[in-house]
Amino acid sequence: MKRLVISCVLAALVPLAQAQPVNLDELLRDIREVRSQEQQVMQEREAAFLAERDQQQSRVEAAESELAEIQAEADRLKTAFDELETALAEGEAELAQRSGNLGELFGVVRQIAGDTQSQWQDSLLNLQFPERMNRLDALSQSRGIPTIESLEQFWFMLQQDMTASGKVSRFEAPVVGLDGEQQTLPVVSVGPFTALQDDHYLIYQPEADRLLVAARQPGGRGLIDDFVAPRDTLADLQIDPTRGNVIQQIQLTPSLMERARQGGVVGYVIMALGVLGLLLALARLVWLQRTSARVDRQIDNLDRLSDDNPLGRVLGVIGNQPKLEELDTLELKLDEAILKETPKLDRWQGLIKLLAAVAPLLGLLGTVTGMIATFQAITLYGTGDPKLMAGGISQALVTTVLGLVVAIPLLFLHGLVAARSKALIQVLEQQSAGLIALHLGGEERKGE
Repeated sequence: MKRLVISCVLAALVPLAQAQPVNLDELLRDIREVRSQEQQVMQEREAAFLAERDQQQSRVEAAESELAEIQAEADRLKTAFDELETALAEGEAELAQRSGNLGELFGVVRQIAGDTQSQWQDSLLNLQFPERMNRLDALSQSRGIPTIESLEQFWFMLQQDMTASGKVSRFEAPVVGLDGEQQTLPVVSVGPFTALQDDHYLIYQPEADRLLVAARQPGGRGLIDDFVAPRDTLADLQIDPTRGNVIQQIQLTPSLMERARQGGVVGYVIMALGVLGLLLALARLVWLQRTSARVDRQIDNLDRLSDDNPLGRVLGVIGNQPKLEELDTLELKLDEAILKETPKLDRWQGLIKLLAAVAPLLGLLGTVTGMIATFQAITLYGTGDPKLMAGGISQALVTTVLGLVVAIPLLFLHGLVAARSKALIQVLEQQSAGLIALHLGGEERKGE
């Protein structure tokens, strides 16, 4: 406060000093006036300070009063919170005591709902009852106590599934045809086992919730029309007891041509050789059969020799009435004629036998190349994905099978062709020997 007064006095003296009063009386008067003004200002400031102090004191008292009220309210709320927490604990204990084993029961219900959901995931009945999977999911994922309504609903869904499993139902569902277009068509379902549309078996796709016409239809399609048609009697139908797994496996099973294509270039070569050997063997069998028939006709009519069969040509070298002086060389002429006919009868037998021997060797070649491709796939990609090795393994196995499939029939056909030709050659030898004996016997009788 003193410093403030001194500062005011000095501030008042500065303009006085600059004013340079004329005499001391004026100076004294000015000082008195300045001091009077300063006292008045100081009084006003002091009054304002006191008023401000009183106001601050009032505010402090009001804040303390409000704080006391708030503290009292906080104490009251804390007391109420403690009371409610105690009541909640008592209520939970009472609930646990009253519920007893119901908590375990509800846990079993949730588990059964989850198991049922996994079993119904790929069921055809989902197309008829599309909402049941969502209800099962809500029940299995629930963390609260199931209500009586939800339990009754679960029981009703189980009853509904059992009832529908023994019925033949007709309804409309999305069906994807062989052309890839999806249409809503009338469908006939035999419980959860088989779905039919026209004369086709259908495959259920649970991820898309639709049906797909099977590209490879199982047997018994002729029974579908009689089964689907309106009737008063029973009708036969082939169904899939595995709920579609058999039809799915049929789609994955490769056909004969697909298996042949798995053999690659080596497989095609083996099949080409097999076809060639088969055609040669069949052609030779047909030719030998026709030749055997002509020989049989010639045996029945030895008086009229014909050139359309080996026996006629063999016997024709000596004629019907050989000269007596030629009987010494008769056997040699007949042997020469038989030797000329033998290559015609044995034609292509060596090639058929060669093809039967080469086919397994080519199968072994395909096996080796397939295993090389398999090991290369293992070197590049490891053994994590079996599909990368499937091509080499398929070639290795298929070519071996193709080689054996070609070789075994060709060996049998070669044996059959060789037996037929050998039988004809034996007939020629027998008839030649008989002819020689006949002429020799006639010569001896004439000599007697």
